[in-house]
Amino acid sequence: MFQVNNVSFSYKKAKVLNDISFEIKQGDCAALVGANGCGKTTLLSICSGARKTKNGEVLFFGKKLPGNTNERLKLVGYVPQENPLIPDLSVKDNLRLWFAGNSKEFEKELESGFLSALHIDSFINKQVKALSGGMKKRVSIGLALQNHPSMLILDEPSASLDLVCKEEIKSFLTLYLKAGGTILITTHDEDELSLCNRMFLLNKGSICEREASLRGSELLGLLR
Repeated sequence: MFQVNNVSFSYKKAKVLNDISFEIKQGDCAALVGANGCGKTTLLSICSGARKTKNGEVLFFGKKLPGNTNERLKLVGYVPQENPLIPDLSVKDNLRLWFAGNSKEFEKELESGFLSALHIDSFINKQVKALSGGMKKRVSIGLALQNHPSMLILDEPSASLDLVCKEEIKSFLTLYLKAGGTILITTHDEDELSLCNRMFLLNKGSICEREASLRGSELLGLLR
């Protein structure tokens, strides 16, 4: 369903990704693990279509992701590590900015769609800059999912959040998977890793698949 074929990427003369290829099937929850600075964020941004690469290709059901952002968001939702929201706008305005449908469809999404499952309605009219870190992350996930994409790409979604927020995000990702969604996630959180049936290790610019059950000292040894 989702394929990365021979992707390479360099920052000036420093090669970060070297001929990366892997495939994720529909319904998979795949973890991308690796040491800090190994290129995970760069690879995820390429997978989502947010960053272009001159080498290799990313295919979704055998076709390249569309260049049009609104069309791409209907296929793949991307939650970057950094907050992508506009702080001076309300939550509602941030969401409407990238919603593909009309106002009536948006209200329905708030009432019974993924936005409802994230309980965003309780602070929908607040400015983003007034929200807690957990609220901002919920809105970022809602932004990625409000157009019902088949795949969700997340870059350390629970980093720096408290235990309650971590559990809320895990519960939502579980719900998304049960609905038939596909996930590619970078995380150091073992609770989130427990959702994954696939694991890919990124090391020195190369990628290989490992047992999804790896934890503790065994996994730590691979990351060093």
